[in-house]
Amino acid sequence: MTKPYFNLQPDFLEDEIVKLIPLEESHFEELFKVASDPLIWEQHPAKDRSNREGFKTFFETGINSKGAFLILDKQTNEIIGTTRYYDYKPENSNIAIGYTFLARKFWGGPYNKSCKKLLIDYAFQYINSIIFHVAAENFRSQKAVLKLGAQKTNTMVVVNNGINLPHFEYELKKRNEL
Repeated sequence: MTKPYFNLQPDFLEDEIVKLIPLEESHFEELFKVASDPLIWEQHPAKDRSNREGFKTFFETGINSKGAFLILDKQTNEIIGTTRYYDYKPENSNIAIGYTFLARKFWGGPYNKSCKKLLIDYAFQYINSIIFHVAAENFRSQKAVLKLGAQKTNTMVVVNNGINLPHFEYELKKRNEL
């Protein structure tokens, strides 16, 4: 039996809180306005994303991934951040979700969880587990991933600009309810 095609960038995913649409080149300036807040990146190893050059690299990688989304507040249509699928491994029936950031005024509310739930629910139509890679110093993201029900499965080192950075890998497995 052939598995259905997993489109990593459907036209939109939405609920009553957020709407995710494919990231496009035309979103750069508005998204950079959000990303230029250095406090967004204070627990992230790539702190240069608050400046134009650092963000440009991040943004272009997202565009080229063909799995990145712009996050909009469903009620106001305000751009609040971005997130993406990456590292799809059909042979292992898993994909990673990450590269997420939100404007600070949307922290602590339902927005991140809503985004992740949309991505997870959509992906679980095609695969059996979701991977999250989180920097060891990014306590906010570690806490958020654990709230989703993911389990820490690995410690790894990611090289960023020649610097070894400790990261944790978390996995969320699909539940097969009857």
